[in-house]
Amino acid sequence: MKENNGKVKPFGMKDRLGYMFGDFGNDFTFILSTMFLLKFYTDVMGVSAAIVGLMMMAARFVDAVTDVTMGQIVDRSRPGKKGKFAPWIRRMCGPVALASFLMYATYFKGMPMGFKIFWMFFTYLLWGSICYTGVNIPYGSMASAISDNPTDRASLSNWRTIGATLAQTVIGVVLPLAVYYTDAAGNKVLSGEKMMIGALVCSIGAVICYMLCYHMTTERVKVEQNTQKFSFKELISEIAHNKALIGIIVCALLFLLAQLSLSNMNNYIYPNYFGNVSAMSLANLAGMVVILVLSTFIVKLSAKVGKKELSVIGSIISAAAFLILFFIHTDNVWVWIVLVLISSVGTAMFNMVIWAMITDVIDDSEVRTGVRQDGTIYSVYSFARKLGQACSSGISGVLLSIIGYTAATAHDPKVVDGIYNVTCLVPALGMILLFLALQFLYPLNKKRVEENAKILKERREAKVQ
Repeated sequence: MKENNGKVKPFGMKDRLGYMFGDFGNDFTFILSTMFLLKFYTDVMGVSAAIVGLMMMAARFVDAVTDVTMGQIVDRSRPGKKGKFAPWIRRMCGPVALASFLMYATYFKGMPMGFKIFWMFFTYLLWGSICYTGVNIPYGSMASAISDNPTDRASLSNWRTIGATLAQTVIGVVLPLAVYYTDAAGNKVLSGEKMMIGALVCSIGAVICYMLCYHMTTERVKVEQNTQKFSFKELISEIAHNKALIGIIVCALLFLLAQLSLSNMNNYIYPNYFGNVSAMSLANLAGMVVILVLSTFIVKLSAKVGKKELSVIGSIISAAAFLILFFIHTDNVWVWIVLVLISSVGTAMFNMVIWAMITDVIDDSEVRTGVRQDGTIYSVYSFARKLGQACSSGISGVLLSIIGYTAATAHDPKVVDGIYNVTCLVPALGMILLFLALQFLYPLNKKRVEENAKILKERREAKVQ
């Protein structure tokens, strides 16, 4: 990797905003699937929650191939006028938006169950394993090319989280108010037709955000084309000997298990347990405010304390909040929201720096091996994230089936109590395990990250001379 010495604008706010729009686009479809796909197929299409969850987990075996393949394609692609990574965002933004829309095909709800399961599996694979992979891996890898400064990368990670938060606000605040209706019995029910329209709006928004990312970011650190022949055996060996990569993969799995299971269950606990969809919108809006406030100082705080060290503190806060919720078993939605917001402070401490932690892992690998593999390492991490997403949905789906949830039993007292317990315990367990993984598996503390940045800077300066 070498720095571009041509006349290129220095890293600045335009890059930060452009990178923010990239994850805004990503999460228009990703968060939509996380929050609504399980609910859509159980309540609108009538598919068993266990089948939906297992489908999501099975799709990750396909991702094991497609993610790594895309990482290799990106690493071997020739840089163009817009760089090495940005062109992929332009190519794939349309397909990922279309595939996302097709997942919410309400017009098939009257078809035989076998066809509905086939359509669900086909469109989920098309979106997640092919199209989303094709845009997300280049986007994530691009951070290393926008700047080689660790503080700049932490800033990009922060702005990426802001982009995700904005998407979550649109989907988590506006959509619940638009896609639910009250049935004759007074229950809150998801409308399939409104859900399909909401998915279309999100797809259009995704394309707009991706194109803003493409035009507003600059790849000023030129990542050279990787011409080494790909060896799956060498890739497995690299993963096995890369403690930092193993650590961040485990951490990502556990974090997403906690965070996304909560997102999945929000569409059950608010309408079914609390009977209050408006409170879900308010909670998501308040969560956005928390993240935006944290974003004003999280970069400076992580630079002072360390990204790993800050994440450890956050995992303790989040786990404690969910354990309190479990033991008090409140039926007061406002008490619930307050404690969930406290938990969100903890999760944000990790989530707002994790993308910078990935570039730390890439740097650490380059220090050890002398080879820069942004796309390959990011693709392995991307696979882990999607596995975490699937595990959260899979576990949520299986647990919903275990407690007896169906569209017919959705408001039975025993079932709604089970919904409450699942919503508390899965995030609590995930955050406890995240604390242990950060503490004992992930090795890149503040001191080591700074040492790696210094080594790579000296190597690049030596090449220029």
